[in-house]
Amino acid sequence: MAGYRAEGACITMPRPLTKRPHIQLGLLSFLLLMLFWSCQSVKEKIPQEKPSPPKIHRMVVVGFLPAMSKWDEPKIVRSPISGAVFFAEPVPEKAVKGLTASLFDRIVEEKRFDLISPGQARGAYSSLKLSDVVGKEIDIIQKIGLAFSAEAVLIGYVYRFREREGTDYAVNRAASVAFDLYLIGPQDGVVFWKGKFDKTQQHLSQNILDAGTFMKGQGRWMTAEKLAEIGLEGVLGSLLETLKGEKKD
Repeated sequence: MAGYRAEGACITMPRPLTKRPHIQLGLLSFLLLMLFWSCQSVKEKIPQEKPSPPKIHRMVVVGFLPAMSKWDEPKIVRSPISGAVFFAEPVPEKAVKGLTASLFDRIVEEKRFDLISPGQARGAYSSLKLSDVVGKEIDIIQKIGLAFSAEAVLIGYVYRFREREGTDYAVNRAASVAFDLYLIGPQDGVVFWKGKFDKTQQHLSQNILDAGTFMKGQGRWMTAEKLAEIGLEGVLGSLLETLKGEKKD
């Protein structure tokens, strides 16, 4: 699972174009005010995160949703939950359903939770989306969790599921997959855990640092389904490790 890194920034003020102190001071104040507003706006869009979830008895598994409609053009988009940036394009409905089924089956294997299935959760999600009063995505997720009296909601978004063009040993274009996944508390909308996968397969000679993916694909050019399977395995491993550290009642 790819990590997140925050990079520092250094702002170098240009040489003043005027010698009038009051104009310089006014310009500087305006720039600082705009920076403050920008930071506040970003902070308000991203839900608070907690280091570990509380004890979870019931979990709503919404599963994966497409990040854009089939009529949209490929473009850069932000996650509706974390604000993370992805290059996105329309994703086949079959691919979204396949990822959701794999996710739910793996959670069922744990035999630890009272689960609300994706089918039930999607019905509630669609109803809220179509209602007259539609809030932010995080508000809809909270309402779904509260409606089922759950301690957590598991939901993700698929940004890219591009199939390879070629065969196992020669391609014109490699497979490319991107998705993220969130475990959210419905009471206050906090993010208990998040994970993401964003990868376009590369040959070992192109990126020696991607040797792990290369070996998992047995030295072949993978299909998008196989690449997504590898990504989901890694993301779910992180989620299950987090759930092992749940706070006790």
